[in-house]
Amino acid sequence: MKGFALGQYYPSNSVMHRLDPRAKVICAIAYIVASFLCQNFYAFVLLFASSIVLILVSKIPLKIVFRSIRALIFIMAFTAVLNIFWYTPKGDVTPLLSWRFITIYEGGLYNALFILVRITAMVIGTSIFLTYTTSPIALTDAIEQLLRPLAKIKVPVHEFAMMMTIALRFIPTIVDETDKIMSAQKARGADFTTGSLASRAKALIPVIIPLFASAFRRAGELATAMECRCYHGGEGRTKFRVLKFHFRDVIAFLLPALFITAIVLLNIFGAKYGWLYTM
Repeated sequence: MKGFALGQYYPSNSVMHRLDPRAKVICAIAYIVASFLCQNFYAFVLLFASSIVLILVSKIPLKIVFRSIRALIFIMAFTAVLNIFWYTPKGDVTPLLSWRFITIYEGGLYNALFILVRITAMVIGTSIFLTYTTSPIALTDAIEQLLRPLAKIKVPVHEFAMMMTIALRFIPTIVDETDKIMSAQKARGADFTTGSLASRAKALIPVIIPLFASAFRRAGELATAMECRCYHGGEGRTKFRVLKFHFRDVIAFLLPALFITAIVLLNIFGAKYGWLYTM
């Protein structure tokens, strides 16, 4: 749980840290779109190379980036296995392995590799754009600014941004508190690692109940504190830090557009000339 990346901010003085948070939100969305557009080997090579460039530009240590990936290893492995065994070839293709009900094709191995690269790149890209280089307050300010046109149709944009700020702020706190509760339960003889799946799920009940009680207590204390400070929503409120676009933010808008264009061109030429394997 200590490897949970969401809500963690790594302070530094990189170019990525100095970008406007609104630009980083848009770049993160564009990066996710680009990862889903990849269709052949060279497009995925470009996607993986771009994630390495993001790590170098943001000056985030590799061990911290790998912590965000480590939390998703089981999901990544499970997804890769599904793509290996559930791959359906097009046409008459000789399988690499056929034993009883298990059949493995070369295309299934490529699909599994591509899925791993896609998930890894998405986790690295979104973590660097949205959490490691952007503080939770700056991120919610950016979302509020981007969603401001929806306020014209009576959408509570400020309240939505406030809820996101509070959620991101308390995610690390809840994770730390969960770790403390589990350590206390282990000291009293609780076992969370052995036994059947049902018994391990049942053992988590003494953790979930005090965790929910603590979360509701914190929510009540926070609501009382906000009322004591005369908080009544976003009407008439001003910003301590006003977001402003700079030249580097304009460049940040252009790079994702060029990146998506390169991915699309690689897909087109890959399908035309049959570059290695195409999904």
